[in-house]
Amino acid sequence: MIDVINLQKKFGDTNVLNGINVTIEKGDIVVVIGPSGSGKSTFLRCLNCMEDPTGGQIIFNGVDIADMKVDINVHRRHMGMVFQHFNLYNNKTVIQNIMLAPVHLQCQDLRKAKRKNAWMKFTNIFRSATKKKELIPITTDKATIKKEAREQAESLLKRIGLLDKADVYPSTLSGGQKQRVAIVRSLAMNPDVILFDEPTSALDPEMVGEVLDLMKSLAKEGMTMIIVTHEMGFAKEVANRVLFIDEGQILESAPPAEFFGNPKNPRLKEFLSKVLV
Repeated sequence: MIDVINLQKKFGDTNVLNGINVTIEKGDIVVVIGPSGSGKSTFLRCLNCMEDPTGGQIIFNGVDIADMKVDINVHRRHMGMVFQHFNLYNNKTVIQNIMLAPVHLQCQDLRKAKRKNAWMKFTNIFRSATKKKELIPITTDKATIKKEAREQAESLLKRIGLLDKADVYPSTLSGGQKQRVAIVRSLAMNPDVILFDEPTSALDPEMVGEVLDLMKSLAKEGMTMIIVTHEMGFAKEVANRVLFIDEGQILESAPPAEFFGNPKNPRLKEFLSKVLV
């Protein structure tokens, strides 16, 4: 699904990513760990081009999305992102947060289709009967899009036990509730993969479990996920591969049992000795 080839990123004269190479297959649960400042979050943000790579390729579903000629917004529709600090819109209700992207993008597509049809109707005037172009079939309207988006959002909120919070504002939610809403907001776009940037690091310890439980259920359903986290227990239980990044390079990549039980890289051994108790 994702093939990262020699990915590089510089901020000024500072090399943050120094030639990352990794392949993510459909259904993979890849956990990325490493010390602070090692390039983990930058790697994640480069994957959906929230940060423009300085060099290398990111082949996502057969397209190099690091190519500046590619319309990245088309491909971001298929790549969800969950942030450390939730990034919910505080001036919109919970259900409005979840509905926002699907409604906006589907209405945008509807407007484009209508404009293309209007243009084809005009140009068909000058074409012979055998050369007239067929119009794009339009089977929905704005009201239907909103209705279906709300039904989907309610279904997602029901799944996480927060349907009763649909019409409240994010400021009234706990941190764990906000993060679960942020996750289902990504799910509302039906993504091929979800990127998680330290999704539990801003939460109180008692709220971490409810977010990890939701992520575990997504893993069981086969959702492809790339997760930057410090939750080593979660990595051992859920990941099918763990990456160790330091100084902008992947120093080790292995299944959890091998990664934690028999680390090869000296820097990884040192890191694990400090974080595993």
